[in-house]
Amino acid sequence: MLPADITLILPTRDEARNIRQFLASVPAEIRLIVVDASRDETPDLIETLRPECTLVLREPGSVTQARQRGADLARTDWLLFSDADILFPPGYFEKLAGLSESAVYYGPKLSTDRFRAYYNRIARAQALCHACGIPAASGSNLLIRRDALACVGGFDLRLTCNEDSEVVWRLRRAGFRVSFRKDLVVHATDHRRIQSSRLRKTLHSITRCILLYTNLMPVKYRTYDWGYWQHRDG
Repeated sequence: MLPADITLILPTRDEARNIRQFLASVPAEIRLIVVDASRDETPDLIETLRPECTLVLREPGSVTQARQRGADLARTDWLLFSDADILFPPGYFEKLAGLSESAVYYGPKLSTDRFRAYYNRIARAQALCHACGIPAASGSNLLIRRDALACVGGFDLRLTCNEDSEVVWRLRRAGFRVSFRKDLVVHATDHRRIQSSRLRKTLHSITRCILLYTNLMPVKYRTYDWGYWQHRDG
């Protein structure tokens, strides 16, 4: 897999405080599609800081709609989904060069500063879930082959969160190979939601994912985020 085979898809909403660091960690030759629903200067900063190999769409909507919009516009074989509150460490994109056997790859999100223990626990839980046959993918660090995503109909646009795990479950059930790579690490830079309540965030994700995985969540509740975003604003 070469840089020319990858499109990085980034949903943004009021990420002015994070976007400079994020862009600095992305190689210049990587295609970037940003679907922005900001009320701040995020899209202007992106267009100024990375005028080449970048498409910025200013469209309101959910993170799920943004991911799917980017996927629909991409023309490369591989789609890399991420979030603006992470950094790609040196060597990340070089590691992608050796990947090709699976249709989906995902890796952990760790921290180099605060809440290291929390992120390490989540990474261990991801590895355990994957070993048990239940992928625990995160949209911060998710690589999907474009034709595979299209085969399962893309992301569930009714979801306003947990869309990343849900689409990977459907990909696996459709017979596509899914791989968890412990060495494919990204680093978190914005810990506001965790700082507000680590327990709340963890229980929120576990509860919703169980209901989605078992198909016990009523369809009408898929559009609700259960307060997921309110602890990120501000």
